[in-house]
Amino acid sequence: MRRLPPLRALEAFIRTVRLGSARAAASELGLSPSALSRRISNLESFTGRKLFSRSGQTMRLTDEGRTFYDAVAPHLEALAASVESQSENLQLMRLRLGVMPLFGTQRLFPRLSELRESHPRLHLDIDTGPHLVDRVGDTLDAAITLTTKPVEGLYGIQLDQNTIHAIANRDVVAEMGDQPDTRLLEKQTFLVHTDMPLSFDAWKVALGLEGLQPAAIDHYDSGQLILEAAAQRMGIAIMHDDHLARNNDARLAPLYNQTVQSPYSYWFICRPADLEARPVRIFHDWLVKAGL
Repeated sequence: MRRLPPLRALEAFIRTVRLGSARAAASELGLSPSALSRRISNLESFTGRKLFSRSGQTMRLTDEGRTFYDAVAPHLEALAASVESQSENLQLMRLRLGVMPLFGTQRLFPRLSELRESHPRLHLDIDTGPHLVDRVGDTLDAAITLTTKPVEGLYGIQLDQNTIHAIANRDVVAEMGDQPDTRLLEKQTFLVHTDMPLSFDAWKVALGLEGLQPAAIDHYDSGQLILEAAAQRMGIAIMHDDHLARNNDARLAPLYNQTVQSPYSYWFICRPADLEARPVRIFHDWLVKAGL
């Protein structure tokens, strides 16, 4: 059998890379910064590679270190999963996940069985309540939410990039015609998601309709209800192209053939320290790999 690398040193190295901070990694492991540095030095001696460059208290990942991380990290995760699958005494892992309802319905739940098959001990507590970002690190371990940019102080990874469309009942689309008509648009009610307040202004600017004053703007906190309201001819929804495509409702169609870049994207967010908690890491890695 080949000689095993120092596993504690590997753990110190992986956490330092993932957290982006030697101080944060030392805190997570209950080590002093000097003890963490010694563990990484032991790993460098074992591998014969300079994994970090050091300047005072700062440690920066070298090119060799990045190559080493990319090669080793997946195998460590596979090792942890293998041990987990053979361990009868391990308790269930639980993740408190905040999810926007439409993302959950259209993108997450159709694929969750794959996660359960690969990690049967991971269970999710799903929360679709409001103010997801504010509750991360408190009542939530992580969240999937719509936002314009990562929240300062939180880890975030962007899951998509969308365009905005005005979406309406097909009969309304036919009545409105192929080109924007301010006179007709000013008679309409527009439906805007409370988590996407900038979307309507972005759509108006892109179509050269900055001065448009519709009959009313109704706000919804549910994407599914916005689409249903549009299907029922209660207004014109301002939503993402992805929302329309995945909804697969024959009653709905996009209004005008315009491509408008959305200010919003779906992001997975959590506290940087929580990314090292096994339930959060498993879900994060599966989410990214699944490409939801």
